[in-house]
Amino acid sequence: MSPLLIEDQGTVRVLTMNRPEKHNALNTALTQGLLSALREADGQPGIHAVVLTGAGKSFCAGADIGEFSALTPQDPQAVLARADLTTELHLVFSQMSKPVISAVRGNALGGGAGLAIACDLAVMSETVRFGYPELKHGIVAAVVMANLVRQVGRKQAFELVALAEPLDGAGARALGLCNRVVPDDQVLEQALELARTLASWSPLAMAATKRSFHRAADLALGPALQVGRDANVMMRGFRQEKGGAA
Repeated sequence: MSPLLIEDQGTVRVLTMNRPEKHNALNTALTQGLLSALREADGQPGIHAVVLTGAGKSFCAGADIGEFSALTPQDPQAVLARADLTTELHLVFSQMSKPVISAVRGNALGGGAGLAIACDLAVMSETVRFGYPELKHGIVAAVVMANLVRQVGRKQAFELVALAEPLDGAGARALGLCNRVVPDDQVLEQALELARTLASWSPLAMAATKRSFHRAADLALGPALQVGRDANVMMRGFRQEKGGAA
């Protein structure tokens, strides 16, 4: 059974993590498959948006603890390779020109919570269990902290990783960690609706929007305005070439 299912619905590609018996926990095969599939979708001219979801009852329960326990200090190269792979996966969303929407229900914990908010937009169910329980298992919410601390205030981010208490959909929305909260059976359709809207825009304009957004997000005001200025000049030139208004 493939750990990742790929389905195209017009210009929207749906990626479904497919380890339902493990609540879609991220082993190496699923992590590598997801990274490769995201990069492939980004390179496909006919795909304009991506939806990421999980099969079964959960979005993603985080790292596959059973596999991680096999990565011992006696094999440092394997430990480093797995850490690098995880880091690349959480980074790829911001490197893509195509928007990615997460459809999140059931468990979205640890690395799964990280994936949910690494996407450009997130739709969560009312009953989602979103959180970072790593400390309960004597480990650290490591790579996933980078996106979390950029999306909520420091006090809220530290509370999530330090108290290890999960949020429901309303709690996640209150902290700005998702865009929509809907009943469980509407999560995927709401994500697809958002994806279809985003997919209808100019791919060039969408790519420039994502690139400018992520460049400006962590800059001071002056440099961020220069990013916007560069995008403004580029898009005006493009519209003139296409015969549009300047």
